[in-house]
Amino acid sequence: MLTLVAALFYSCSEKGEKVYSGKSFVLTDMNKKSITYPDITKGKITVVGYIFTNCPDICPLTTNNMRLLKEKFPRRDYPEIEFVSISFDPKVDTPEVLKKFAEVRDLDLNGWTFLTGEPAIISDLMHEAGIISIPGDSTVTPAGEKIIFYIHTDRISVIDRDGILVENFPGSSLDIDKAYREIIRIY
Repeated sequence: MLTLVAALFYSCSEKGEKVYSGKSFVLTDMNKKSITYPDITKGKITVVGYIFTNCPDICPLTTNNMRLLKEKFPRRDYPEIEFVSISFDPKVDTPEVLKKFAEVRDLDLNGWTFLTGEPAIISDLMHEAGIISIPGDSTVTPAGEKIIFYIHTDRISVIDRDGILVENFPGSSLDIDKAYREIIRIY
């Protein structure tokens, strides 16, 4: 258990440090467009959540909290804030699946990008972000498809214009007003 707790914090950027060790990752967005992350957010404040679409609990809450936070920042008034959701289950979360995940939730995708990528690249990105996802339980759909559920880090990160971590928040229980104040402080 102590090893798991230590792993949750291993390689996790600390406040005031550059996230992802200054690395860039070639990913794919929900429109099947190749994106270099975090280069696409350079010079902007970034709110990033880490999810998988089959998640039954934490990820829907994280996504909804990001939606609620995003609603406080209308794009016309805050064009320098980007919202990003990155899947750590790239085998399941294809661009089409991510797009459907966003559509079903009626999310405003103006200034919000959902990303996936090759498993090795996603694994490296998650390691750099300090996100742990461990296969846990599974189930089988009526069509016979196996679905894996993950035990994972619950996080929304706020990153400043220079790629420096400002704050990590618990994604599923985000204090939206606190996150809003933190973003306004650095805007």
